Amino acid sequence: MELNPALYLIPVNISNAPLRDTLPEGNLDILRHLHHIIVENVRTARRFLKRCDPGFDIRSVTFYELNRHTDLGEVSTYLEPLRRGEAIGVMSEAGCPAVADPGALPVSLAQREGFKVVPLVGPSSILMSLMASGFNGQGFCFNGYLPIEQKEREKKLRDLEILSKKNDMTQIFIETPYRNNRMIAAITSVLRGDTLLCVACDITDPENETILTMPVSKWKQAKYDYDKRPAIFLIYAPGRNIVTR
Repeated sequence: MELNPALYLIPVNISNAPLRDTLPEGNLDILRHLHHIIVENVRTARRFLKRCDPGFDIRSVTFYELNRHTDLGEVSTYLEPLRRGEAIGVMSEAGCPAVADPGALPVSLAQREGFKVVPLVGPSSILMSLMASGFNGQGFCFNGYLPIEQKEREKKLRDLEILSKKNDMTQIFIETPYRNNRMIAAITSVLRGDTLLCVACDITDPENETILTMPVSKWKQAKYDYDKRPAIFLIYAPGRNIVTR
């Protein structure tokens, strides 16, 4: 198999589920023929490649790290193999590269220079949580992390609730896993009781996955423990197509 010169965006598993359940075999075929890969962390990237194929020849791959420590002025040089007519891969730590991920920068550079960009199929916790929430999937917004400071966070939550109601839009956000329980407590103390909250946790994990949608009033009375587990939060102010009880 010979790869066409392109920037291949390679999703990574988001749980310990068997790879055959979350990643197409075609992705693995492409991985086996890449010799240049942009990654967040070389060590975890090597581990993922070995999990995909224990016989993977790691020594044949040149890795380029792109994370918060990277001099962004150097990222353009990562595309030199592409300029020579060779394929390059971009991998996230988990999920889809360039979505809530620094991989967007090399994609932007490749688009600017007219190179082909090939997004591959794979798990996205943002989209999968939206699919399972029962909320509006035609109008939604991913907001990343909310402010840490209490008053700013409370204001942001109220603003998102207003936007959801006004624009019939699902609002999606994330939190550092060890603060998940505090996030739910903040949501239930600030938002209206009939606003809907979905917490999607450990997505694709066959043993631990939980995706639960309830009105804020019920979450306020519920027992839960989502700390130290990867989770996505979605809120939706009730509309005519949503059942709230």
